[in-house]
Amino acid sequence: MIRFALLCSCAALAACSAVPPSAPVALGAVVTQPVLSTRTVPIINLGKARFRDLNRNETLDPYEDWRLPAERRAADLVGRMTLVEKAGQMVVSNAFGNAPFGQKSTGYNRDLVQGLAMGAQVSYFNSMLVLNSGELAAEHNALQEMAEHRRLGIPLVISTDPRHHFQQTFGASVGAGDFSQWPEQTGLAALRDPERVKEFASIERKDLRAVGFQMLLGPQIDLMSEPRWARNNGTFGEDTELAAAMAAAYVEGIQGGVDGVASGGLGAVVKHFAGYSAAKDGFDAHNRYGRFAVMDEGSMALHLRPFEAAFAKSPSGVMPSYAILQDLVLNGKSVEQTGAAYSKTMMTDLLRGQYGFDGVVLTDWAVTADCGDICMNGFPAGQHPTFEGISTAWGVEHLSQPERFALALSVGVDQFGGVMSPSPIVEAVQSGLIEEAVVDRAVTRILTQSFRFGVFEAPFVDADAADGITGSDADKAAAHLAQAESMVVLQNRDMPNDLAGKRVFLRNVNADAARAVGLIVAETPASADFAIIRTAAPFEVLHPHYFFGSIQHEGSLAFPDAHPDLAAMRALPADLPVVVDVYLDRPAIVAPFMARASLLLGSFGASDAALFDVLMGEIDPIGRLPFELPSSMDAVIAQNSARPADSARPLFPLGHGETR
Repeated sequence: MIRFALLCSCAALAACSAVPPSAPVALGAVVTQPVLSTRTVPIINLGKARFRDLNRNETLDPYEDWRLPAERRAADLVGRMTLVEKAGQMVVSNAFGNAPFGQKSTGYNRDLVQGLAMGAQVSYFNSMLVLNSGELAAEHNALQEMAEHRRLGIPLVISTDPRHHFQQTFGASVGAGDFSQWPEQTGLAALRDPERVKEFASIERKDLRAVGFQMLLGPQIDLMSEPRWARNNGTFGEDTELAAAMAAAYVEGIQGGVDGVASGGLGAVVKHFAGYSAAKDGFDAHNRYGRFAVMDEGSMALHLRPFEAAFAKSPSGVMPSYAILQDLVLNGKSVEQTGAAYSKTMMTDLLRGQYGFDGVVLTDWAVTADCGDICMNGFPAGQHPTFEGISTAWGVEHLSQPERFALALSVGVDQFGGVMSPSPIVEAVQSGLIEEAVVDRAVTRILTQSFRFGVFEAPFVDADAADGITGSDADKAAAHLAQAESMVVLQNRDMPNDLAGKRVFLRNVNADAARAVGLIVAETPASADFAIIRTAAPFEVLHPHYFFGSIQHEGSLAFPDAHPDLAAMRALPADLPVVVDVYLDRPAIVAPFMARASLLLGSFGASDAALFDVLMGEIDPIGRLPFELPSSMDAVIAQNSARPADSARPLFPLGHGETR
């Protein structure tokens, strides 16, 4: 068990007591002793103040002095670092689990993480590990204890994709584990209440900090504009001003403050700057065939609005978009035909210049990786796609890895996601591709962020308490309420309101959830008083030979005539009332259900229990569509991929919602 105390041996305390402060505290400054946590790092005792002696030199160095501004501490630490140590700060490596992909891990691959942290001096890791909260906290503590033994005692910063929703997609989200489970961001947008988003983000912050995370790779604040895009469910929808308000509320809630990361806050990395969602033909830019976004300057102004609102709350980081903004002219300049991380127009002129963003710019994953045959053409027929060969180096495929790092750094990038070796950065400096001063600028930003996270003072968490902090009954009740209330009544045609004690025929619904609310489960439609069918927006697998193409939802939004849930609905007795609920990870064309459904619902991540609370009148569904539902695939193809809510004669417009 960890001892969370200000510990130091008697001899060390005696030696430390005479150490002078590294610098005077500014006149009028309010200084509050932060909680320290340590395992092997000794404590310097200076009067009533306590400090971690990270480099064990029995001297209070400026970077160890929590009384100093984060920028001052970062500058001091950069001056003590070798080039290899600096490069180690500039990558976010994957902290893989100890089991093969697709199998349940019981912890991290400690040998891998140790090799990166102790050898390559990597300090930032991203986690996809799903354990219960106490176990996850203990795993993170073990990694932090290992980092205490590094020359300068620099702690780790551990990030994650969102973990509090329903959908689990590699590279976008992680399973909820024992956290509370909320609707997708589109569901939060359906509630149209920024305060609810702030409440959700505050719970997310509490949970993630309790288990040892310091940074969230989110929120995703791309403005939805292309109905076919695979990542629409991670957005706040098509209402530009609503999406902007939601983005600001999320950043404030997750960071715990109105102007940057507060004490106990979680760093927000807003993504993906900008225009990513205007995907040509709806194909995602994780894949080379989907690398282009179709954008014009007027539309770009709409896509920038959520970022402008988020910037007002000082997010810790920004993640650039993968997509090439095809033939875009912005402020009189042709935008480079590369991903945003390599674009001077996007990074230097717009993000750093026009918006004045001075936080950390962290690339999305694999932008510096080589794009070989698999990246270009997918896996050979008959071979199951894997991680092998993944690259998103769009527009710079011809460059070497050191050249890619140097180019991105030169336009304003600081840190690189998914990189398992920082050696190309060292090579870029040593070969003269980039000056070390540029590296120093980036590392200073990164370390300033790390100091603001508080991890230099308290890298450890209370693993014994974590299970009691996360996934509380109150949090789960709030999540359940959001699931139910975010449901949208698309159509209500004479569906009986009093269903108590009725016999129900179920399709894709858990029978125990029906019995729990007093319904009788009918074995056949003929013996039922009503039926419930749960289904999901349709999709196609058009690129099965690409890893992401094989797992993402792309292609048609229309239910094929032979869809099994349509067939099941048509087989019901003509006079039997039927409830149809469609999970809308993309804007489905729901026309085939409209003539038959007595009650047609749209949902964005809701349990069967939440659905039954709506049907039994326990919770009112108050959701409003965060995007329009198109009338046909012809209308989808004809709409402008960069313009939100612009398809011809939608079946249900943006903001639609009836009463139950």
